[in-house]
Amino acid sequence: MRLIQHHPGLPWPRLQRDEKVACEFCDAVQSAPRLREGEAAFCVHCGELLYQNRPNSLSRATGFSIAALIFMGMAHSFPFLSMSAAGNRNELTLIGCVEALAADDAPLLACLCLIFTVIAPLLLTTALLYLCGPLMIGRALPGAKQVARALQASEPWSMLEVFLLGFIVSLMKLGDVAEIQFHIGLAALVAVVVSIAGATGGIDRRELWDRLELANAR
Repeated sequence: MRLIQHHPGLPWPRLQRDEKVACEFCDAVQSAPRLREGEAAFCVHCGELLYQNRPNSLSRATGFSIAALIFMGMAHSFPFLSMSAAGNRNELTLIGCVEALAADDAPLLACLCLIFTVIAPLLLTTALLYLCGPLMIGRALPGAKQVARALQASEPWSMLEVFLLGFIVSLMKLGDVAEIQFHIGLAALVAVVVSIAGATGGIDRRELWDRLELANAR
């Protein structure tokens, strides 16, 4: 394949000039033009978004991934709330939630909580950092394509925002029976959710694969 030279106005490198893309909504196959930063391509049949060239995509995905990992460490190191009732005081952490579920004879629920709120977000952010960091200098680390496939598979299983929503609903019920105090872990948990959203939304999946193919062809 002939390499397409990088153009200053088109910061989306690609191995070949003429590519086709199928719309995920109506399955129409059409040309996939290269886009300038900030532009998006829409299906000519149904108008559904096909892909878009986000400004500073690699640096944004890398920066948000690093931030997510830092906040994740804080969220696991500090409790996000403490409850006081009838002279008893308990502090709650993410790992503490898993341990409490396991102690209450709910091992399946504990495993699901561990996977969706701890393992999947960690895999998602480390995979993005593993891919996008080296791609900023045009390099791909060993096994980058396999990591990209694992990234796409793990993205739907990262459910920290669902956990946070359930946590807010629980607080509404617990506020009447216990005194609740919030700690730094809660702010870190919210920051993790925001950072993961910024990291996953920082780069288009088609652009990621195009950059991986170009880096592997060098």
